[in-house]
Amino acid sequence: MADKRNAFYAQSGGVTAVINATACGLIQAARERGDAIGKVYAGRNGIVGALQEDLIDTSAESDAAIAALRHTPAGAFGSARYKLKKVTENRAEYERLVEVFKAHDIGYFFYNGGGDSQDTSHKVAEISKELGYPLTCIGIPKTVDNDLPITDNCPGFGSVAKYVAVSIREAGFDVASMAKTSTKVFILEVMGRHAGWIAAAGGLAHEAEGDDPHLILFPELTFDEESFLARVDECVKRHGYCTVVASEGIKNAEGKFIADAGTRDAFGHAQLGGVAPALAALVKSRLKMKYHWALADYLQRAARHIASKTDVEQAYALGRAALETALAGHNAVMPTIVRLSDDPYAWEIGEAKLADVANVEKKMPRDFITPDGYGITPACRRYLAPLIQGEDYPPYKNGLPDYVKLRNVGVPKKLGTTFALG
Repeated sequence: MADKRNAFYAQSGGVTAVINATACGLIQAARERGDAIGKVYAGRNGIVGALQEDLIDTSAESDAAIAALRHTPAGAFGSARYKLKKVTENRAEYERLVEVFKAHDIGYFFYNGGGDSQDTSHKVAEISKELGYPLTCIGIPKTVDNDLPITDNCPGFGSVAKYVAVSIREAGFDVASMAKTSTKVFILEVMGRHAGWIAAAGGLAHEAEGDDPHLILFPELTFDEESFLARVDECVKRHGYCTVVASEGIKNAEGKFIADAGTRDAFGHAQLGGVAPALAALVKSRLKMKYHWALADYLQRAARHIASKTDVEQAYALGRAALETALAGHNAVMPTIVRLSDDPYAWEIGEAKLADVANVEKKMPRDFITPDGYGITPACRRYLAPLIQGEDYPPYKNGLPDYVKLRNVGVPKKLGTTFALG
């Protein structure tokens, strides 16, 4: 084997406005440490690229193109919702990964994703050790849901939080101006299957009595239809209108998702969507009020034009830290964000074991939600506020953000076999 071993980097799960900033940090750090590491290969469409030996040679990209990743949203190399099964259920997947890594002299595995992805990183670290293949595995945190444990927050969340807070404030101004003769209730549906961090971020716009949003619906609390309708009615009578931020994951007293579509995604999670129209239908049938609703959907996680500067800086720093952690000889770990103080906001890079991160979901603490269940507390505001601070606008061209599209040059295959995805 060559003295300088190569690295493999993959983006996993739902992408964010800043996941490419992490890729930028890692690749730039690797180029600066050319004395210690070989090429950085990326998986085309995440871990699927490794399984199918479909690798991208990032060294074919110019320094300028890599630098532009810092201000470009989504996954530049392609991401995938593909969860590796337990080793006992499909050992062939893990053996295939090691086979591909061995063929391309890959000694470093960087997996950029959420809880399921950190579980994969942990499993790959274990199987490579069992098979006697020297592989350093580093998980890199990423998820708009902000539900990874140990790390203070997750790259991608701060920018979604900023988008949601700005959006509900602007929509509130719109609804208020027309409420006398038009819409009385506006509902914004945001992501958040089990954890209400994104919904809570909408509460940052509520700085004084009467500010939007008037109500927030959290997945951590049981949705009470009668209580909700009473609060909406009261709000309209008091303010002339009512704005609501609703998490997609709210459940009824039976524990069923209000918006369960009856299908499952690749990770086995219930496919959600439609909580806003479901709530709107309640408002229409029970309160006879005119309504509008909006689904933030991909817009909330792709909005790089309004990204949080704090989020961009942390995402980039974690990419660099991942490379440095690997070269320092650490294995089966994930670099984290450690909060030092709220005001002034200060943070540093820490480290967590993948075994302590994998498949652990961090939900909203009850003391972050007001006693009535429809707002955020001062403690929650202190936590959230620093994460949306600062602007980091992308360059503009012809009135539009000027994002980069990489060439994504493939690496010649060395194995004569193909691999069918399970």
